[in-house]
Amino acid sequence: MAPTSKAIAGRSRPRFPPERNLVKPLALLAALLLLANPCAHAEQRFVPRPANGLALTPPMGWNSWNRFGCDIDEAKIRREADAMVSSGMRDAGYAYVVIDDCWQVSRDPSGNIVADAARFPSGIKALADYVHSRGLRFGIYSDVGDKTCQGRPGSRGHEFQDALQYAAWGVDYLKIDWCNAESLEARAAYETVSDALRASGRPIVLSICEWGTNKPWQWAASVGGNLWRTTPDIYDGFAGRKHNNEWLSVTDILDLQVGLEGFAGPGHWNDPDMLEVGNGGMTDDQYRAHFSLWAMLAAPLMAGNDLATMNAATRAILTNREVIAVDQDPLGIEGHRAAKEDEAEVWVRPLAGGSNAVVLLNRGSRARAIRLERSVLGLPDYVPLELRDLWSGRVVRSASGAISFDVPATAAVMLRATPSRPGGS
Repeated sequence: MAPTSKAIAGRSRPRFPPERNLVKPLALLAALLLLANPCAHAEQRFVPRPANGLALTPPMGWNSWNRFGCDIDEAKIRREADAMVSSGMRDAGYAYVVIDDCWQVSRDPSGNIVADAARFPSGIKALADYVHSRGLRFGIYSDVGDKTCQGRPGSRGHEFQDALQYAAWGVDYLKIDWCNAESLEARAAYETVSDALRASGRPIVLSICEWGTNKPWQWAASVGGNLWRTTPDIYDGFAGRKHNNEWLSVTDILDLQVGLEGFAGPGHWNDPDMLEVGNGGMTDDQYRAHFSLWAMLAAPLMAGNDLATMNAATRAILTNREVIAVDQDPLGIEGHRAAKEDEAEVWVRPLAGGSNAVVLLNRGSRARAIRLERSVLGLPDYVPLELRDLWSGRVVRSASGAISFDVPATAAVMLRATPSRPGGS
């Protein structure tokens, strides 16, 4: 979520023997270059962290923030974990139950992070154990600054201590925010967190919530991040920004993903923020479009609604196995916007086995026909296609040329396009 220097030790000057006098001008040249570019030395010292082997497909789960904000407690989290199982979401691939901000209240005299005893009387480890007993994984939240976005204790200066505590509690996933971090350098701050998690001895997915401020897609994977936010916070709306452009709608976030697809892949994902499906601010058509587009983006699918009270339509959207299969495709290639004409867009994502996922998006206020050209799939016009609508289940076979689909206003059609032999076999 978003909020509404080192000292260099002195060294004695080295003495060079006569036969090594050539080193002097080279050293002087290097010093001059360093003065001209003070960041160069830091860049040379940075060593990319090896992949941690986690999140080889985009993480799927549930996070407390979008629906509950700070109104969380252990009974509510247990209820959501139970609902993830009973609703069929666990069987559809959702794995993580993540507590966002406001679970922590202070640090003890030894500096250990302290959970809110009134809201979590059994303690965080007991809650993690319960989540694990349901066949799920447990996630938690912190911040690289001194305080979290809601003013709770952050991890700055306690990164290794906190990581050891999270490991002892049985944490599987850490979302770490970027509030109250004005004096920090983003890459270095998250590098420290990553090193702390590795030193803890427990495999923990690292979710970097830096809001895209410092272009994390360029460096987050190299410091060991498994996913990184690319934008400010989402809100439950299809179009338009709110709160002085701090909160973004589905389509505003979508626009900011264009050009980022080359940075994502197995173990390291662009994160356009959590899902709003089922929170009441959009129509079911708009929620289907939201879910379809996040699957095209190979985005983490982190539900943000109340799973225990969701209706049948919301459950059907969140558990659509064919759309989830697109998101979880093992190739891990993020989709891209292949065509745009006014309010009509075509998004394409290559899939394992030679198929493509396609989303025909109508951002306008009136229904319209959107054409799918074979050229956007990299195919000549004469290749027969089988087109399966992943929401209705309808199959269309096209022998050649473009084919049009009627798309309602502010909605999308999602297809799996598979080249086939003549006759549709």
